[in-house]
Amino acid sequence: MSDVIKIHAADDFKARSRAVLDDPGQRKNFRGAMDFLQAKRRAQFPDAEELDSLRDLGAQIRRYSLANLPRLLEQLEANLTANGIQVHWADNADEANAIALGIARRIDAKKVIKGKSMVSEEIGFNHAMEAAGIEAFESDMGEYIVQLAGEAPSHIIMPAIHKTKAEIAELFAKEVPGVAYTEDVDALIQIGRRVLRHKFAQADIGLSGVNFAVAETGTLCLVENEGNGRMCTTVPRVHIAITGIEKVVEKLDHVPPLFSLLTRSATGQAVTTYFNMISGPRQPGELDGPDEVHLILVDNGRTQAYGDLQLRATLQCIRCGACMNHCPVYARIGGHAYGTTYPGPIGAIISPHLLGLESTYPLAFASTLCGACAEVCPVRIPIPDILVRLRNEAQARPGSEQASLRGSGAARTTLGGAVWGAWSQVYSRLGLYNMTTWFMSRGRALAPTDQGAWTQSRTPLVPAPKRLRDLLKDRKP
Repeated sequence: MSDVIKIHAADDFKARSRAVLDDPGQRKNFRGAMDFLQAKRRAQFPDAEELDSLRDLGAQIRRYSLANLPRLLEQLEANLTANGIQVHWADNADEANAIALGIARRIDAKKVIKGKSMVSEEIGFNHAMEAAGIEAFESDMGEYIVQLAGEAPSHIIMPAIHKTKAEIAELFAKEVPGVAYTEDVDALIQIGRRVLRHKFAQADIGLSGVNFAVAETGTLCLVENEGNGRMCTTVPRVHIAITGIEKVVEKLDHVPPLFSLLTRSATGQAVTTYFNMISGPRQPGELDGPDEVHLILVDNGRTQAYGDLQLRATLQCIRCGACMNHCPVYARIGGHAYGTTYPGPIGAIISPHLLGLESTYPLAFASTLCGACAEVCPVRIPIPDILVRLRNEAQARPGSEQASLRGSGAARTTLGGAVWGAWSQVYSRLGLYNMTTWFMSRGRALAPTDQGAWTQSRTPLVPAPKRLRDLLKDRKP
């Protein structure tokens, strides 16, 4: 298996973006995939009134859940514990991995088989396990493909969406022993299934994500299409579920509307093939299921978003990926350009809390603010408003009222501060404004042709030969 590529946050965002823009094949693949997913979503919501009503309900459920989050988390822990599920709390990625590693060492585990879990990607679970000598193997077909290629997922729902069937065929022929090159999609899927079937039988631990955690019943809900989630949570003798603290809802009644929004928004399906509800380990007389079930609840910066009423809306997300599928920027550059676990619009607003604004602020500026993401978000997250807030935070003066996040002011420079300070002085004093605009219009020939990032894709800004006040003065009555 190839060495895993270490993708950094936003340090090289521009360079990665340009690399994709210079690759016509990659751009064509993403554009075609996004068009396909948009069409499938539209077909699932033919009734605009029903869609609006369902989105309103979904948003209300998520807002209610977040407004009552501390109480619901305590209720969830109590009911999970009563059901025999062991609950662990992790403040950050290192703590989450340490908890999982502690469980693995206690049972002398050598192999972990994983269902789809973006939080495990977020905390670097695979790397932590492999560093401890434990194999962590992906069982979701898309995740298996990118793991085999030594890459990170490029989409939260379809991790290998950036790869063509020819690239996957070449990868399988190279990395899977005894496999001949074939571009037949069914044959490729069967190859993957044969490999994975053996891994399920060999694994000591099954790891999964959680789509919804129901507080009143102590139930973990898992949405999937391939059956790998069900296998991960029943075949190995220990099941570890890992999720962010925001995934809790109060009642089972709250799950169906969110489930309907999730599947229809994500993959254009009325329902997924499997909907798993896990409420405890194997009971006496049951034929399958793990001996132990653990839930790791991860903070990892989420309480920073939670503590701000505007930014709290970020945590409403149900990870459908619709904002990515409709984003003109994501469709052009794909997921790897962002350099974060969560790419696209949702990544731009959640990554600053997970990684700090200092390493992720360029993502907030990688948006046209067209509003397409907000128009399709099933739980009505005001993504453009939050992007503007993060832009302001990135430019805020350290210590000011506008600087409230970890890494605020990271985009602020001495030159930029001086320029905007001068701009503020000019535009707040009428006499100074009149004098400045007079000199600018008369000295327009001195305007530089190289104006930094502006002239990389635009013509230079040149003052008009006459100010508006001069034109009005010269105008005949």
